[in-house]
Amino acid sequence: MQEPSVLDYVKSIFKDWRSFARFLRAVFDAARREEFNRHFLEEMPVESLAPQAEAAGLSGEEQRLFPWRPLLALFLALTGQWFLERGVQNAAAGILFYLLAGGLAVWSLGRGEWRLASPPAAGQRRTDALVIRLLPFLIGVVGGTVCAVAAFLDFDNNRFTWHNVLLWGLAVGFWMLAFWQPPRRHPRLPRSPAARRQDGLWAALVLVVAALAVFFRLYRLGEVPAEPFSDHAEKILDVYDLSQGQYKIFFERNTGREGLQMYLTLAVARLFKTGLSFLSLKIGTVICGLLTLPYVYLLGREVGNRRVALLALFLVGMAYWPNVISRSGLRFPLYPLFVAPVLYYLLRGLRNQNRNDFILAGFFLGLGLHGYSPFRIVPLLVVVGVGLHMFHHHPRRAWMRAVIWIGIVAVIALLVFLPLLRYAFDNPGLFSYRAMSRLGTVDQPLPGPAWQIFLSNVWKGLLMFNWDDGEIWVHSIPHRPALDLISAALFLLGGVLVSVRYLRRRHWLDLFLLLSIPILQLPSTLSLAFPAENPALNRAGGAYLPALLLAALALDGLADSLQARTSRRLGPWLANGLVVLLLMWSSFQNFHLVFVQYDRQFREGAWNSSEMGSVIAEFRQDYGTTDTVWIVAYPHWVDTRLPGVWAGIPNRDFAIWPEQIEMTLPLAGPKMFLLRPDDLNGLETLQTLYPQGQMRRFASQVASHDFLIYFVPAEP
Repeated sequence: MQEPSVLDYVKSIFKDWRSFARFLRAVFDAARREEFNRHFLEEMPVESLAPQAEAAGLSGEEQRLFPWRPLLALFLALTGQWFLERGVQNAAAGILFYLLAGGLAVWSLGRGEWRLASPPAAGQRRTDALVIRLLPFLIGVVGGTVCAVAAFLDFDNNRFTWHNVLLWGLAVGFWMLAFWQPPRRHPRLPRSPAARRQDGLWAALVLVVAALAVFFRLYRLGEVPAEPFSDHAEKILDVYDLSQGQYKIFFERNTGREGLQMYLTLAVARLFKTGLSFLSLKIGTVICGLLTLPYVYLLGREVGNRRVALLALFLVGMAYWPNVISRSGLRFPLYPLFVAPVLYYLLRGLRNQNRNDFILAGFFLGLGLHGYSPFRIVPLLVVVGVGLHMFHHHPRRAWMRAVIWIGIVAVIALLVFLPLLRYAFDNPGLFSYRAMSRLGTVDQPLPGPAWQIFLSNVWKGLLMFNWDDGEIWVHSIPHRPALDLISAALFLLGGVLVSVRYLRRRHWLDLFLLLSIPILQLPSTLSLAFPAENPALNRAGGAYLPALLLAALALDGLADSLQARTSRRLGPWLANGLVVLLLMWSSFQNFHLVFVQYDRQFREGAWNSSEMGSVIAEFRQDYGTTDTVWIVAYPHWVDTRLPGVWAGIPNRDFAIWPEQIEMTLPLAGPKMFLLRPDDLNGLETLQTLYPQGQMRRFASQVASHDFLIYFVPAEP
């Protein structure tokens, strides 16, 4: 039969409204499932496209059966999660409803009603042939090794210099060049106007969701959270040292920190003219959170299809957990920021067997080690991922490839990690102190047998998504689920469905998604010396990625079931309407969690250093100095370095103890002391030494956060 021309194809679309409607349904189905490739859509006439139900393999009787099981499973799961929310917390009722929901979900999966999106097929055209280009390989290995050794020797004294950074960059570049495969160019098939229009509409939808995520992350950034605490003071002092030319590799203050956030904050302070401030810290960490989102979308495509990707982008963009740790002003979002690209390039590399993906995975793996110490668990995740892929692919050549891939990832990651490797070689105790203080007995003996504490921590960690996210108020709402009601219910349903699908199909990616959650929680669950610190949203931050991917898979499968088993006209409206309703419910709850509950709780828990800073700034404006301003120190009160940060003096500690106040007598000029209202010793000392002083109470916007201002006028 003669091949239909493009003109015949276009005529077949627009010959009547039914043909056009069939074409639109086919395009939407292809975009949603990614089961029809673009070549098929562009070359075949619309009459050859089977209706959606037929393409899904459903009989006429099955098409008429309304998918009541998935919907009832969702309703029961939402009810169960409602019983687990803070303020209700009826565990027995919640478990009962979840058991019923899980049973119905498995039943509906077995009957083909709840179909999870399958991962994309392997790209055979990009398979790694395990060949090298001899000249680039020799240049890269020899040049990279020489530069790496020279850089390692030059990274002494815990400092970056122009020459060791140059050698380091050359070492990484040479080794990446040694393994890099030139991308193969394939001719692009012509795109039909309808297909281009569909891609344009989809891109617009992605941009809308991304814009909503940006709104959630930037809204009231200067106010939520309202106040810094001691960790922020340490960070600002580190950034101050950096601004004075101390280009450190590892910042040793306060038990030590990797340096990526300090360099980012200094860049933000200079770019946005925000100075060394709490806002500069928050802008930097919010940027880290936003940079995670593109890889969330790519991960969604890698584990499902582009609708899964869009749903994952929405869920992560609005969720209270990633929003709070992104706003914290601390290094917390650096953990998921680098987990996301490592996972994406690893999964894509294993699917396509493409060497370049493993090079990029190694690059981001090494870079992530410069961010936040919980990321040190990610090399284990990479090994588990490649190991699972090897275990599920028995041919000998696949094992050989996997070993080579692991080697490439390890070499590139080690080279990017090189400055910290030298620091760890010179100072192993300080480099590992923070981790060992939680894992071992550096600070205190373990409160019980290590294995019992660890199992208890793992159990609590797995419960954090739906039950209790811990008691650390600075980056969470204590003792509520880490996920909102909608996401938490979908997460458990997704976990059940993916588990059953793995038992039926034995696809390694399903098992990897499930195992990645407890692995990425290990920085929290390995807190054996301080089990009360587990679970912690910051140290388990990488785990929200696979958790919300599971939720997106479940929601996509539910929408797919509604669309496939209802009428052609009603199905899309039901599916899209349910998705929009659930996502709106999720976004409203997350908005309230962050901007009402978390904001109120944080203001009540953090001391009002901003108000003290404004008083100090007013004194400087009136008298031209702050040298005669002090804060009378008191245990468990405000960090006396933070008011200076608000006043634009990031390198001064305003603390003075009551017994030191006498030392201020010889100083001339007006003086001001800020002190806690119940500090009777400090107040008595001031009244004795400065009887001419004037005292007033500063009324804080937060009840119980008032402080006293003791002003001593200059002597005539």
